[in-house]
Amino acid sequence: MARDKAKKFPVQWVEINRQAFLHNVREFKNRLGETGLLAVVKANAYGHGLSEIARLATEAGIDWFGVHSLEEGLSLRQQGFTQNILILGYLPVSGAEEAVRAELRSTVYNLETLKALAAAARKQKKPALVHLKIETGTNRQGIALNKLGGFLSLLKKNPEVILEGISSHFANIEDTTDDYYPRYQLQNFLQALRYLENRGVKVPLRHMSCSAAAILFPETYFNLVRVGIGLYGLWPSRETLISCRLRGQSPLRLKPVLSWKARVAQVKTVPRGAYIGYGCTYRTTRPTRLAIIPVGYYDGYDRGLSNSAYVLVKGKRAQVRGRVCMDFIMVDITDIPGVKLEDTVTLIGAEGREKITADQLASLAGTISYEMVTRINPLIPRLIV
Repeated sequence: MARDKAKKFPVQWVEINRQAFLHNVREFKNRLGETGLLAVVKANAYGHGLSEIARLATEAGIDWFGVHSLEEGLSLRQQGFTQNILILGYLPVSGAEEAVRAELRSTVYNLETLKALAAAARKQKKPALVHLKIETGTNRQGIALNKLGGFLSLLKKNPEVILEGISSHFANIEDTTDDYYPRYQLQNFLQALRYLENRGVKVPLRHMSCSAAAILFPETYFNLVRVGIGLYGLWPSRETLISCRLRGQSPLRLKPVLSWKARVAQVKTVPRGAYIGYGCTYRTTRPTRLAIIPVGYYDGYDRGLSNSAYVLVKGKRAQVRGRVCMDFIMVDITDIPGVKLEDTVTLIGAEGREKITADQLASLAGTISYEMVTRINPLIPRLIV
């Protein structure tokens, strides 16, 4: 009951723009043509809200979800989502039975995982669907080509485990306009496919593309593409946009889905020469009106934004003064008349002619937009608007 009341009267909240999300889905579907689209909803749907985005993705007709963990997959099942759900991260050996029971697909790159899934499938008398992850050059998860034979032998001995897909992941497709390394990885993936074909192994699904590859490299589509950051209206990187233009391709018209807002918790006036916040890192040079905002680094508002970022109040910029605290920031509203208690403050999003993007905040904090949005506290209400 208390949580329901908190949702009705939040001091901060995240707005998820339904039309923007559906627009982005259409943009990618138009680019992909007949290729299937898997919506990556891991990390609380990149901070946008797992259940909220899953509902919108269902409305958009998406029938594949990519999650990071068993827990995320089970959460979607418990909420009634029937899509094909692929665990992209690590499935613990102890979680094999739950994964099979919930009909979750598993990304596999350890023989131990394959054995556990086989045992779970026999016990439950239902198949275990797996996607083998091939190491092509990222050197994160993956099976080296010279180790692939051992996996095929184990699959042959355990027909209750069905090889549904083969996948890989690009290491350097967003950070550069040079496509040498992506093409090197693509050739490694094709080599793995030839290895399987030469041994009579048929793989229904082949997927390697992320958002950037979906935008730039049609030759990486195969028959399924995993789209994450792009669905949320954020470009994978500035280089991706530049590469798109250099290739003469039409850039996708992506629309940011997320806005982050809060309420003014206090308005106060402090004299000239007053210190603001921990460490006394900011000192006023004139009588200053401050708005205290109940948002801090616990909520995902990066401490690196101290004394550098701004928020929007009444459509105008209000500079952050002092250090970002665990639960509060202080902003200068001296030149914004009429600000009062519980007025709305925009942390990310547009207000009037001004806007603050995740990319702008990420640049100030020395990170990337992915981190800026995924770190927004999952306890903050997500509201579809």
